[in-house]
Amino acid sequence: MLRPASKPHIPEIVEAFEETWPDVIRAMPWINPDKEIKPQIEDFIGDTERKGRTGLLHHWIMIRPWDGYVIGLVGFDRATRSDRATWNLGYWVRSSEQRHGYARRSIDAALGWLGQVGELIVEVKVDPNNIPGSKTVLRTVRKWKGERYVSGDSAITVAGVRTLHECHLIEVGPGPAPL
Repeated sequence: MLRPASKPHIPEIVEAFEETWPDVIRAMPWINPDKEIKPQIEDFIGDTERKGRTGLLHHWIMIRPWDGYVIGLVGFDRATRSDRATWNLGYWVRSSEQRHGYARRSIDAALGWLGQVGELIVEVKVDPNNIPGSKTVLRTVRKWKGERYVSGDSAITVAGVRTLHECHLIEVGPGPAPL
């Protein structure tokens, strides 16, 4: 289940973030590992709420429906690095909840939601050394009939280490999502 990322969920987001440390910074490379996490998450959620109201970004928390447990985040922002995409898709799932299909279902729901707006191109970046992340991205690209976009590859600094991230593009639009 997806719910808009908002301030009431900050404690659970911080808990999930700390559980998944340090891997989670691959999904949130702006996090400074030398600073306290909670104020950075608070700033992120505040920014998410403000920019979400203006349509500049959209982030949701992933929640287990039977108990309300926060398991991760999925969302779109305008931080694209390719010359074709309008939106960048990012996500992460806390360590204890990985490999249960939450990322796959959340990504599909988010892409389907965005496609209702109109025809758009979404960029998905992945560190090729992140094997689970690569598998999720490749599955998503196949399902949504996306493409590898080599000219959109770019180096992203995560915790002081620059790594070339692979770029994939997915076109979404009105109509049913792929099965």
